[in-house]
Amino acid sequence: MLSCYFTTIGFYFSSLISVIGIYVFLYGQLYLVLSGLARALMLEANVQNVQSLETALASQSFIQLGLLTGLPMVMEIGLEKGFLMALKDFVLMQLQLASVFFTFSLGTKTHYFGRTILHGGAKYRPTGRKVVVFHASFCENYRLYSRSHIVKGFELLLLLIIYDLFRRSYQSSMAYVLITYSVWFMSITWLFAPFLFNPSGFSWEKIVDDWKDWNKWIKVQGGIGVQPDKSWQSWWDEEQAHIRRSGLSARLIEILLSLRFFLYQYGLVYHLDISQKSKNFLVYVLSWIVLLAIFLLVKVRYFDCLLIHWKA
Repeated sequence: MLSCYFTTIGFYFSSLISVIGIYVFLYGQLYLVLSGLARALMLEANVQNVQSLETALASQSFIQLGLLTGLPMVMEIGLEKGFLMALKDFVLMQLQLASVFFTFSLGTKTHYFGRTILHGGAKYRPTGRKVVVFHASFCENYRLYSRSHIVKGFELLLLLIIYDLFRRSYQSSMAYVLITYSVWFMSITWLFAPFLFNPSGFSWEKIVDDWKDWNKWIKVQGGIGVQPDKSWQSWWDEEQAHIRRSGLSARLIEILLSLRFFLYQYGLVYHLDISQKSKNFLVYVLSWIVLLAIFLLVKVRYFDCLLIHWKA
């Protein structure tokens, strides 16, 4: 029993380290690209269009593809049933989207394991899903997987797009694909796997019903006695409950982790045409003024909608 416990903890910890490594890699690449260091290093070392570099990346990508990590399973099935049957089982699992399911479950384990380490409150986390023959609404999927998968998937997707836009002038497309295709697979899986495995998920009738249900859920005000499945505000309060009961150190760590988003702003502002290639700090201050103005306009619009709803 104890060995099983430590094995499970080790698996969850390795999953957490893997996802953290992806974030560190992408943000590091984004910093190098936006700061111009990556271009300078590539040109200084004269490694542009060097075939040996892409050969090394191809070897790394072969490992990332999961072929070597799946080799023990193939060998075990091969010894029991024969290697032809093992190859058939491996191909069948890929056709059944086993890799998509595993990658998606990796996000669930990483999110809740990391939250438990930071804020405590370990408990059993049910999936909340009914039997898979029933259709789950978009609101239900969003409530279950928003913070753990959808938000993180969009963040990784945005990182990959910005990285692709600013590296094209000096890095070959093949090198970019070999470096990032596994991250593309993970981000797309985190975004679309709940809808891919959802029965009748792409039926037009279900899409219309989900849209109506989403509008109703997003407009209902929360409050005492209002369940999370009835109001967006109640759901949000429930999702942030772990921060309110956590300690000061955990809150500071959350703030520090959230500061990573300013890397987008700082890097992109100086690459816009309005900056006219100026590195003056006032350009960055001006971008903050624009963001605050947009924020105030959104708040004013929000209060106007509340006032209209109250008068009605």
